[in-house]
Amino acid sequence: MRYLVGIDNGGTFSKAAIFDEDGKQIAVARVSMTTITPKPGYTERDMDELWEGNVQAVRTAIKKSGIDPKDIVGVSFSGHGKGLYLVGEDGKLVYNGIVSTDTRAWKYVEQWENDGTKEKVFEKSCQTILACQPVSLLAWLKENEPDVLKHTKYIFSVKDYIRYRMTGEAYGEYTDFSGGNLLNLKTKSYDKELLALFGLEEVFDKLPPLKRSSDICGYITKEVSEKTLLPEGIPVAAGMFDVNACGIASGLCNEEQMCMIAGTWSINEFIRKEPVLNGTVALNSMFCIPGYFLVEESSPTSAGNMEWFIQNLMSAEKKEAEEKGISIYDLTNEWVGAIEPQDNHVIFLPFLNGSNEDALAKGTFVGLTAYHTKKHMLRAVYEGIVFSHAVHIKRLLRNRKKPKSISFSGGAAKSDVWVQMFADVLQIPIDVIEEKEQGAQGAAMVAGIASGIYQNYDDAIARTVKITKTVMPRREYKEIYEEKYQTYRSIIEGLSKVWKRFEN
Repeated sequence: MRYLVGIDNGGTFSKAAIFDEDGKQIAVARVSMTTITPKPGYTERDMDELWEGNVQAVRTAIKKSGIDPKDIVGVSFSGHGKGLYLVGEDGKLVYNGIVSTDTRAWKYVEQWENDGTKEKVFEKSCQTILACQPVSLLAWLKENEPDVLKHTKYIFSVKDYIRYRMTGEAYGEYTDFSGGNLLNLKTKSYDKELLALFGLEEVFDKLPPLKRSSDICGYITKEVSEKTLLPEGIPVAAGMFDVNACGIASGLCNEEQMCMIAGTWSINEFIRKEPVLNGTVALNSMFCIPGYFLVEESSPTSAGNMEWFIQNLMSAEKKEAEEKGISIYDLTNEWVGAIEPQDNHVIFLPFLNGSNEDALAKGTFVGLTAYHTKKHMLRAVYEGIVFSHAVHIKRLLRNRKKPKSISFSGGAAKSDVWVQMFADVLQIPIDVIEEKEQGAQGAAMVAGIASGIYQNYDDAIARTVKITKTVMPRREYKEIYEEKYQTYRSIIEGLSKVWKRFEN
């Protein structure tokens, strides 16, 4: 049996997983990454610590698997899109890595919206501008830390940086760079005129050569082999933006399907042969399967909000659960399942890490009284996250027919209570994908294509992707949730003029 390694760097953890040829997850290791927040709205990482965390995750996963490392034939990567990871001459680091939840550059987005730049950019990149995209962050650095750009040699996404450390070879990759406003989506290439619209002409020569997701971008070096246990000389595939990786690992390979991932980010997507150019969706980018574009609606408004709630408001319950040997998530599901939606009128806006409404919007509970407990608040968190996904799904459905079902993965997919809530709110059947590290599996799938185990994406999907169950929507909850959703929207609209007061 041959094995593949997928490495995934998301918003919270660096993860490595070992898969066999049939997609069975043999072992996984996670290393928590320290988030550096020097100011409100800043989310950074020490890039040396990030590298060492990846080394630790890979080595631990291989040891846990019990396999002979010599049987590993390929490795690849998935990572959060957007953000910014810069490398200087001789591999020196010139700034902390910037994570996709960073909002420091919101003023540039506002400026570009007001001066007409947004429309000119859309003509070339086919996407709106986000504060967390490389172009916004590069504009911020140009004004606030000009020496950083002066000493930068390569502009990377997070996975490109880790791949560079593993191979010593510098490449960008189409799915990531096309999702960061760095590519002309019509020519599928870098464009100096596009960069000039952002005032960033000088970074053109710092953009590395582009590769497709399954292209080989180098080989594991001897030094990295000694650190990680990966065999020296095995091929390293380019990898992809994690929304692509999770999509592929959910079976997304034709225009009929829709995919939803509920992790730190709310990811909602489908693919088609042409981008959506009517302005109703936020992001078009190149999909990992050649010939397709990924039409994506996403925001950092998903299950990461619940993790904050557990860490900050359920510390006693978490400790008690650990002492009893049970999962805190069993308790949260029990709490939420015990309250009917019509019996709880608390609304939560899941904007703790950012928003799909306003760059300055904040996490908010509305409707609390002395009657309410943490259980009601938690129910509101579950619902608010679903409502945020629903905003994205409704935008996507303006451009295609309603799917027969939606493939669903991520942390929320592990909760029967939550999955049923998604089905009831959306009134669409939900296909739950077999529980694995989806981002890492998508990475392993392209490693398998690069190393010759799979003929193509269709072959990889057929051999490795499994649906564990389909959850049907309950029509009797349709009106209840629709009324609550409209309340959610009204609260957001009512607060739209307030957020600037929280700028600092």
